[in-house]
Amino acid sequence: MATASLIKAPVGQSPRVVGRGGGVVRCSLQGAVVGGRADWQSSCAVLSSKVAALGASHSVNGHVVPAVPLPTADGPGPVLDLVPVSSVNGGGVAKNLPQPLRISDLSPAPMHGSQLRVAYQGVPGAYSEKAAGKAYPDCDAIPCDQFEVAFQAVELWIADRAVLPVENSLGGSIHRNYDLLLRHRLHIVGEVQLPVHHCLMALPGVRKECLTRVISHPQALAQCEHTLTRMGLNVVREAFDDTAGAAEYVAANGLRDTAAIASSRAADLYGMEVLADGIQDDCGNVTRFVMLAREPIVPRTDRPFKTSIVFAHDKEGTSVLFKVLSAFAFRDISLTKIESRPHRHRPIRLVDDANVGTAKHFEYMFYIDFQASLAEPRAQNALAEVQEYTSFLRVLGSYPMDMTPMTAGSSSTITSPPSST
Repeated sequence: MATASLIKAPVGQSPRVVGRGGGVVRCSLQGAVVGGRADWQSSCAVLSSKVAALGASHSVNGHVVPAVPLPTADGPGPVLDLVPVSSVNGGGVAKNLPQPLRISDLSPAPMHGSQLRVAYQGVPGAYSEKAAGKAYPDCDAIPCDQFEVAFQAVELWIADRAVLPVENSLGGSIHRNYDLLLRHRLHIVGEVQLPVHHCLMALPGVRKECLTRVISHPQALAQCEHTLTRMGLNVVREAFDDTAGAAEYVAANGLRDTAAIASSRAADLYGMEVLADGIQDDCGNVTRFVMLAREPIVPRTDRPFKTSIVFAHDKEGTSVLFKVLSAFAFRDISLTKIESRPHRHRPIRLVDDANVGTAKHFEYMFYIDFQASLAEPRAQNALAEVQEYTSFLRVLGSYPMDMTPMTAGSSSTITSPPSST
């Protein structure tokens, strides 16, 4: 037998009875006047008990809902006309009614109806755009002309995430982004590793023998240096802001003596012809990107996590590094990255020595990535010990590691990593 309860309706509308199976029906209280809150609750209790006790007269969503007489002082009173809401609205879901929360509604993605907005440096066709799509499939990718702009886009709520490169297997670290991680207050919430497949491209009909210049991002030029030499290209190599931007520049200006190094997608987008495919010096050319957000994620222990920190010491300088490393080694925590950057506010440290005079040393900030989640006691204890050795310590993020399978030189085996963001 179906059960139901009465839900108060807005002013001017009839109350609703919700059946056990979720069916919603409209109640027309003919001649009934409900006063204060106590009267309303009493009416709800009466109606609920009557609906549960009487036989069926209507079927709503497969459940039987009876017609219920409203008791009055003079007798049973008029009959409630229980009409399905779908009949009122001409079929379908009731209008202007709140929908129940779903599990997908609990994700941190913006729930205002738009896609997740992800900022990246470059123009459409850049490798960073591809990394953004791998990190957040079906996202709304927002191109930015500088790394700084991508950081600010997230901070100013123009974007929800940023995906930026931090290191390449051939070209090394992208130092600019390490400096920006310290300058801004964004949190690392994930990482993604993307195989890089470079193409040499020019305007349609241009032959390699006619080229006098090749332009691309400095990292791309460095990653293709030996291959360009083996190809016999005696050309000037000039740095550009980004790879896809170089292809766009050649196409927009009709430069028939200039080639660009970029992705095959960039060639398609800007109408370029690929002269040579896969010109990177090493087929294992991979770039690591980090995903940034305004808020950190909650660390977990049900999958491999990585934690990134930055620290420094006012007096001990580089000698503090040994103590910090011992804190991790003692707890069997593996380090995956160590990067040092000059301290911007204290670039020089003076050390007096009575015998040889005054020594001058650079001050450094140290960036470390280690394989452990901040939810693990061993990681918490390690950081507690590190804090004793350092005058400055900041956690940049504790986030899931990218564990997707990868074949060197090919992105065909890459699948989107599970995301906790």
